Amino acid sequence: MSLSGPRPARRRWFLSLLAALAVAVSSVVVLTGQAAAGDARVRVMTFNIRLDADAPPKDWASRLPLVKQLMRKHRPDLLGIQEGLWHQMRGLDGVLPAYDWVGMGRQGGTRDEFSAIFYRKDRFEVLDFDHFWLSDTPNVIGSATWGNKITRMVTWAKFRDRRTGSVFYHVNTHFDHQSENARVKSAQLVLERARAFEKDVPVIFTGDFNAAAKKTQPYAILTGPDAFADTWETARDHGPEIGTFGRWTTPVPGGDRIDWILSRGRVTTDWSEIDPFQKDGLYPSDHYPVVAHVKIGK
Repeated sequence: MSLSGPRPARRRWFLSLLAALAVAVSSVVVLTGQAAAGDARVRVMTFNIRLDADAPPKDWASRLPLVKQLMRKHRPDLLGIQEGLWHQMRGLDGVLPAYDWVGMGRQGGTRDEFSAIFYRKDRFEVLDFDHFWLSDTPNVIGSATWGNKITRMVTWAKFRDRRTGSVFYHVNTHFDHQSENARVKSAQLVLERARAFEKDVPVIFTGDFNAAAKKTQPYAILTGPDAFADTWETARDHGPEIGTFGRWTTPVPGGDRIDWILSRGRVTTDWSEIDPFQKDGLYPSDHYPVVAHVKIGK
């Protein structure tokens, strides 16, 4: 297109062109914003981040940059973590500025490991939250009565999705790795507590259950009648099924899924995957994260 002609005319034409482009760009931004606001998908991740107990390069300082890359890859809206020590929680807080979280150490306050829930603070409003311990005295901080030597607990939160208006619960936990009795009783207690939540409000349940899906009594309890659904099984599509306890190495096809994302109520799952993400042979954890794309209340 020629710009020949008197200088004032060219200037007026150029300004008109800029104005038209500004209107067009503004329209695209508005439309994009409306599309995002109407997107009902919630990306849920469960991830045992591995406590900081290993020598370099498996120490937390070496792994935190990989965790950051993993979060950028999946952009979870909700994240249930396990085994986070207080300094690891602060590290996650630093690399996840778009998130807030709820949680408490297993021995109360900042002491011992967290099973915390991270959430996008621009999208979700916390309506309520609490903790309970997996024992015969669930309201006693640090209690353990079922033969497990390590204290186990649950963190839960009730959210409102500002994007869709949906209200739901998110429950997160880490079952014991040694005592089968503790795992069974933990499953029974969590199911009992979930049934006492507000009726007809959907529930998302994330965790490291230390029990193989489809093969163990805790799984049978939690996916039985009037219980939860396994989003891996209900997903319209999913990636390869591999064992989620990676042990710092390449995945085992058909291995045991001990990290799950369960759901209850009006939740549909579009996609689920287990991600054996690594860089230069270093994994962010000895567990692989599990991700599910769900719609809640739809």
